[in-house]
Amino acid sequence: MEALLDSELKENVRLLGDLLSEVIEADKGADFVNKIIHIRTLAKQARATQQTTPIELIHALNRLANDDITPITRAFNQFLNLANIAEQYHDVVRSQQNQQPSHQLSEVLQQLTKKLSKEEVSQRLAQLQIELVLTAHPTEVTRRTLIQKYQLIFQALNQLDAHPRPNERLAILGEVKEIIAQIWYTDEIRQTRPSPEDEAKWGFAVIENSLWQALPNFYRELDQQLQSQGLPALPMNAKPLRFCSWMGGDRDGNPNVTAKVTANVIHLGRWMAADLYLRDVHGLINDLSMQDCNPVLRAVVGDVHDPYRCLLRQLKKRLKETRAWAKSALNHHQGIEAQPPLHHVSSLIEPLKLCYDSLMDCGMGIIANGKLLDTLRRVNTFGLTLCPLDIRQESSRHGQVFEELTEYLGLGEYRHWNEQKKQQFLIAELQNKRPLLPEHWQPSAQVQEVLDTCKVLANQSQDCFASYVISMASQPSDVLAVALILKMCGRITPIPIVPLFETLDDLTGAKASIDALLHLPWYQQYCQGEQMVMVGYSDSAKDAGQLAACWAQYKAQEELVNVCEQHNVRLMLFHGRGGTVGRGGGPAHGAILSQPPGSVLGRIRVTEQGEMIRFKFGNAQVAQRSLQVYMSAVLMASEFPPPQPKDEWRDHMEELSQCALQGYRQIVREDPDFVAYFRAVTPEQELGKLALGSRPAKRNQGGGVESLRAIPWIFAWMQIRLMLPAWLGSESALQSHIKEGKLSQLQDMTRHWPFFQTFIDMLEMVLSKTDGAISEFYESRLLDTPSELGAQLRSRLQLAIEQVLAVKQQQALLQNSPVIHQSMAVRNPYTDPLHYLQAELLYRTRQPNPEHFQELEHALKVTMAGIAAGMRNTG
Repeated sequence: MEALLDSELKENVRLLGDLLSEVIEADKGADFVNKIIHIRTLAKQARATQQTTPIELIHALNRLANDDITPITRAFNQFLNLANIAEQYHDVVRSQQNQQPSHQLSEVLQQLTKKLSKEEVSQRLAQLQIELVLTAHPTEVTRRTLIQKYQLIFQALNQLDAHPRPNERLAILGEVKEIIAQIWYTDEIRQTRPSPEDEAKWGFAVIENSLWQALPNFYRELDQQLQSQGLPALPMNAKPLRFCSWMGGDRDGNPNVTAKVTANVIHLGRWMAADLYLRDVHGLINDLSMQDCNPVLRAVVGDVHDPYRCLLRQLKKRLKETRAWAKSALNHHQGIEAQPPLHHVSSLIEPLKLCYDSLMDCGMGIIANGKLLDTLRRVNTFGLTLCPLDIRQESSRHGQVFEELTEYLGLGEYRHWNEQKKQQFLIAELQNKRPLLPEHWQPSAQVQEVLDTCKVLANQSQDCFASYVISMASQPSDVLAVALILKMCGRITPIPIVPLFETLDDLTGAKASIDALLHLPWYQQYCQGEQMVMVGYSDSAKDAGQLAACWAQYKAQEELVNVCEQHNVRLMLFHGRGGTVGRGGGPAHGAILSQPPGSVLGRIRVTEQGEMIRFKFGNAQVAQRSLQVYMSAVLMASEFPPPQPKDEWRDHMEELSQCALQGYRQIVREDPDFVAYFRAVTPEQELGKLALGSRPAKRNQGGGVESLRAIPWIFAWMQIRLMLPAWLGSESALQSHIKEGKLSQLQDMTRHWPFFQTFIDMLEMVLSKTDGAISEFYESRLLDTPSELGAQLRSRLQLAIEQVLAVKQQQALLQNSPVIHQSMAVRNPYTDPLHYLQAELLYRTRQPNPEHFQELEHALKVTMAGIAAGMRNTG
């Protein structure tokens, strides 16, 4: 079966590649296509003969006329995007036909029924709380208009798999070729950065085009699996899967996200939700043509011929009014009502539930459990706003509010107070009923923006917002400050306030901070026995290196579980994971199962970022599979958690972590040549010209590497195939352990400890994407003299590969992962030329007053997008 699936993947890659070649030939001619074929052939030969520096390929690329450079890079870029579509479709087919039992929800349910009673299984499912938070971190290189076209190609592959008749197959291929032509004639590079509202629209489009159908499909399949196990269907009001968003709410380091933007995004969500429900209700009005109804419905609608249609037409009218209200609010019309016609989700659920109960009472369950149940599932999940917003802001911005306020009121200088005095002041004001904001106080623009944002939280319906996340949090006063600002601005209903621990020091101090917070009587009453804590993966890895960060995150989670248990508080861990290994990325199933025992317990919150949203939720079939993976993994981690790590394993991890931290910081922080080398050999400087997202690449535009956000930090190293953030430090730690005769212990940890196994597997995967020869070429083209640091880094890279092979007892990377190995083999002939072209383009565009600068810069941007597509992730 696996061989057959792999041959089908190759066939689809070949099919899409041939159609692209036909489109390019029609535009550029046969000679141009022959140049592409020649370059691809040279790249394949270079890989096959293991050429360190493929001279013939490099010469062929250097001989390209200026007019050919951009279209050549575009051709290779688009082939990689088409290969991604074929592979993504292939992943869906494999999951349906040849899925691992541990990933199958039916297998997990079967295991649960052996451990628990049927009532307990139903209870566990209904109480699941899996929250997926869509974020707009600037890692999605591909334009939205092209994403939509790629989705059409995915759907076409599905149609071709249905064995259409010859004439139908020709028609489908004709449509695919037309879409590929549209893609070819569309500029793949954004000319302007998306606004935060644009990013939010993109997030809503993912719901509209994918999750809107995937979610009820998933629940329908789940109900069938429950029925096959003799279990009742999931209760209609259960919502084990929920979606939230940072798009339009995350203002940490992004001055473009303002209070006005947040209000606009809320209204956008309300408009989109009303519009989507209108489509559903319109379909239900057509379908529910029955006359029989129960007395409850009859009492509501009266003596009418079409009881269901009568009730649903009333709902349709209110949805139209709500949509019009949201549009007026977006256009800032004066005089609109503060609340929309449908201002609480119960107003939407009640008429639908009346119809459902009536159909069930009248023996029409087959109709009730069709499209009507699908709509009820959507309402319970998406509510009236589609996905509630998180607000995220940096802790010092809240401190600034009280610095200015205490100075104005003559109370002293807040920033100079110790933690105890800050807590005393904040709690006293939280308990005081008088207003704290002076009527005529005129704070700075930054403080006013914080206050305006909190006023939006106060004025909007409480279900519009999910939580308030504080980045760079370290003390209880950071949480209390947010609570007081919200009170000052009129927020009455408590909202979860979530400290984000992201640096190594913050992770180490997380236990003490939360313990101190939960000891405060005022906060105990505020949190009502629930606490969410966010663990940052990106900045901790950038701060300490991947290995030390992973261990710090693991220990912090263990300690947070214990401290919350001591306070009888239910903990929800919020994992701020990125798409790449250097930002905590990797397969969701393995990542969840490798969490510390007791840290999941049916509740988890995870960010889905940038291009990973497209890869996991880009279309309904893929999204349905992703939801199944999440639910099965959370159930497994909750009910069948991994064993507690042995004390000796912990000791080994402490030693590995300390050694890795020293090795990482020795290079990144202490080597005087590092920053200059990083900026010279990577496209870090040019990255800022890519209109990836609304957020600046740096927190501080004048700062060094420490001010660089984790995403461009990862992106830049990935572009030159060194992937430094994901492995640096691990190589010296593993080598030291192996030299001390502890190889067998490392192998034992890999076999029996899911946390360490996942770490080694992810390390192997990222090392398989590295290429020291390619990174050396960048160096030779962009530096005047050979770099000792560069040679050292490549030596360390090779050492990392050797240590991983020793631990895994393999002769080659990915020896036991042929699918990933094949994926890279398909891409290399297309990514390799893009790397050599990129190095040359970086050299040319960095010269004083280069000729054809705009054309060269555009080609450079295309190489960045193409390499990102080839690696299947960016940041």
